[in-house]
Amino acid sequence: MQQQIEKLIEDIVNDYANWQGVCASKRESTDNTVAQNMFDRFKSGISFKEGNKYIKVLNGNGSVWGFVVNTDKDNKFRKGDILKAAGWNAPARNQARGNILDGGYNIQWTGPLYLK
Repeated sequence: MQQQIEKLIEDIVNDYANWQGVCASKRESTDNTVAQNMFDRFKSGISFKEGNKYIKVLNGNGSVWGFVVNTDKDNKFRKGDILKAAGWNAPARNQARGNILDGGYNIQWTGPLYLK
């Protein structure tokens, strides 16, 4: 599960980098110092905190990116399911946004997306 969490964080960071690239293409300035500082701060700030029921993914700016189910004993979700954050300490339990163990999830740096 550790490897899959690290892959999820890598995917989040890569999506942030892609978003920054789109923004950079629309700027007239070629000085990327501010963008590079923002990227470095984002990348170093994203982390996770493991709990009994969930793994909380933090985005480094004081908010929660989402949660990953960390138990086989959940009545609604499977271990590895990605859940959107409903608040600091609780996930939105309406539907999974993918599963880190199965792969094939669709995420953005801003948070998990609904599956289509």
